[in-house]
Amino acid sequence: MASLKALKIRIGSVKSTQKITKAMKMVAAAKLRRAQEAAVAGRPYAERLEGVVASLARNVGVGASPLLAGTGKDQVHLLVVATSERGLAGAFNTNIVRAARRKAEELEAAGKTVRFYLAGKKGRVMRRFYPNGIVADHDLSELKTASFDAAKDIADDLIRRFEAGEFDIAHLFYARFQSALVQEPIGAQIIPVSIPERAAAKSAAGGDATVAYEPSEEAILADLLPRNVAIQVFRAMLENAASEQGSRMTAMDNATRNAGDMIKRLSIQYNRARQAAITTELVEIISGAEAL
Repeated sequence: MASLKALKIRIGSVKSTQKITKAMKMVAAAKLRRAQEAAVAGRPYAERLEGVVASLARNVGVGASPLLAGTGKDQVHLLVVATSERGLAGAFNTNIVRAARRKAEELEAAGKTVRFYLAGKKGRVMRRFYPNGIVADHDLSELKTASFDAAKDIADDLIRRFEAGEFDIAHLFYARFQSALVQEPIGAQIIPVSIPERAAAKSAAGGDATVAYEPSEEAILADLLPRNVAIQVFRAMLENAASEQGSRMTAMDNATRNAGDMIKRLSIQYNRARQAAITTELVEIISGAEAL
């Protein structure tokens, strides 16, 4: 009887868990649509800004700004690890952290110094692997949705640290959203501003056009470079928001299915145990009747 009671309690517990995972899946699905639209809408602007910066850099020259030219060294690398504030999102955060650790191991093997800048609570797992390598832990707990102001705060802090000589190169790690099932971990150099080949090619293709700049190209580039860093951070936050909800929806769907399978198995065990108990009681009643 004790076994029957334990099985019944366990079945009830799994059913309660299944209700929670099903509700979380529905909430994630509702949030995913808005987050996906925001991520997709932000891509053209970020890519176009890269193209404008590439065009200006081609005309002015890389040495026009430290954000383009760098410090002239590549010894100290800062890895900006952008993760979520909440868990229960499958392998979303784990994949980002794993990509950052892989990059860190490659750099250390090459004799470079690696530091970490954390943006998101779940990135704090890096403290277990690099307890002395964390230079900042940017708090995003009050942020409900991706915000450009928050991205600008991170970008301004990174630029201040760069100008103070704390690092030579900064890499940003996040997850690019592809679908609810696929989120690709990305590691991109953001300081010094890296001009992607595709952006440089596009700017070169349009090089025959004559453009008059007011104020000067140097002044515009100096204004756009910090903004470009902020936009790339904001883009990462938008991509992460969509990736997180997609990964959570998939994880909760799998958890709901697994709970259903477990309920079926436990129900079979319960029915067998109940049938055995009833059979035992009948045998005892019949045996007692025959003894009389």
